[in-house]
Amino acid sequence: MTNASETRVDFHTHSNYSDGMLPPAELVARAAARNVTMLALTDHDTLAGLDEAAAACATHDMRFIRGVEVSGSYRGQAVHIVGLDIPIDAPQLQTHIDSITVQRRQRIAAIGERLEQRARLPGREIAARIATAHRSPTRLHIARELVSAGHAKDTQDAFDRWLNRDKPGHVPIEWPPLEATLAALRSATPHIVLAHPHRYRLSVGGLRTLVGEFATAGGSALEASLAGMSAADADRIASLCRKFRLSASLGSDFHDPAIPWNPLGRWLKLADGLEPIFERFDRSHVGN
Repeated sequence: MTNASETRVDFHTHSNYSDGMLPPAELVARAAARNVTMLALTDHDTLAGLDEAAAACATHDMRFIRGVEVSGSYRGQAVHIVGLDIPIDAPQLQTHIDSITVQRRQRIAAIGERLEQRARLPGREIAARIATAHRSPTRLHIARELVSAGHAKDTQDAFDRWLNRDKPGHVPIEWPPLEATLAALRSATPHIVLAHPHRYRLSVGGLRTLVGEFATAGGSALEASLAGMSAADADRIASLCRKFRLSASLGSDFHDPAIPWNPLGRWLKLADGLEPIFERFDRSHVGN
């Protein structure tokens, strides 16, 4: 088995095609500077940046894995599912993502309207600017605009003051159910990862149930090494990988070079006995 600690990989990153700060080429250059040898771009609900990232990886002699992070829902809360090794032509997945893009744009407009009406902030202007500038608009884009306009000291403050539950700009959204999300991803790839499983608001038993349903519905891996994951969480996720015979993915969840705790290529060691997901790539096709 390949030693994951000797192969510097990152299978969870975001560019400015979703809520990351860097264009794909700059993200790739940054990964190359950190000696990453295998990289996936996994923007939220969009495949738009993959060709640019692939071209940049080719110039750095870096293996590129086409990816995406798809929004879904499970028992009333949002879950994120990463698909890796996505083919260039994935019509069913693209249709699913297009429907989510509509939801995202509707939510951004609704947030803008609520900020305008309930908080006397220029919400409509902010929402229109974001919708024009971003293919896959997110609440983080709103938060950044609020910081830039002086309505919050940082993005966390923007969420706490304006965007979280019971705040003026909170707009709930129901993403497609887990089963539909997995079906769309299965149409494109067998390499389907439950992102940051330790972050969901679930009990130990609740997370076990989620992972079991995820595996039964076609999920193939858990994100078992991620920035900010405690040793206890890593042990718990490793145990779930073993219990449900899932492989393990690794990534930084990189968004912004100004955020120091999740740089590209960090937290890439796996617990003993776990199968790195990249060992499965060559058994199907490689999205390079």
